[in-house]
Amino acid sequence: MPSRKTVVLKRTKAKPAKSAKPQRRAIAPARVAAILKALDEAYPDAECALKHTSPWELLVATILSAQCTDARVNMVTPELFRRFPSPAAMSKATQAQIEELIRTTGFFRNKAKSIVGAAKKVMEEFGGLVPQTLAELITIPGAARKTANVVLGVSFGKAEGVVVDTHVFRISRRLELAKGETPQEVERELMRVLPQDHWISFSHQVIHHGRKVCIARNPKCSLCNLETLCRAKDKTWES
Repeated sequence: MPSRKTVVLKRTKAKPAKSAKPQRRAIAPARVAAILKALDEAYPDAECALKHTSPWELLVATILSAQCTDARVNMVTPELFRRFPSPAAMSKATQAQIEELIRTTGFFRNKAKSIVGAAKKVMEEFGGLVPQTLAELITIPGAARKTANVVLGVSFGKAEGVVVDTHVFRISRRLELAKGETPQEVERELMRVLPQDHWISFSHQVIHHGRKVCIARNPKCSLCNLETLCRAKDKTWES
């Protein structure tokens, strides 16, 4: 009769459960209020720096502002809008015609393609009028969330999101209002911590602050009225 094999069961050590990712502490409402108060005091009249006379012109100017200064855009748009003053006129322009007028803004081929596409979209699907919802705006060529939020806030006074450009991204993280690694993540965090009636003004104020004081390298902390509220590692001065 064949002998039976003895099976020895090995005990395996249970793997320790992965520790949950630490939750970020909620930002104290008093801290948020203090930051907003300081911004209101420093920039009571902050507004969009892109020159425009209509929602359509603002949409085009914002598309042009990608990887370009507002000052440069403001040098280009007067002739662009003189030659093609409406979505109807711009929808009939060739891409080459637009390229020639916007060349100095950089990435001019892609921008020209977006602008002509935007004009056609506005004419064909929105009756020649820039739409007033985020869901509709982001279907327009060249109009991602940032551009859509700019147009909604400035032209229509609607706060469906927060404009997060390079300045808002940098300063929101410096002030610990957000920790996200992308503009989309930072926007979601800002929408959670900021009162909605400040979503529009906050971005304008922070953009001005980023250009004048809280610059990317060697921020001018000694001139900053937010300095006592800031714990950024790259501060250049502390009171």
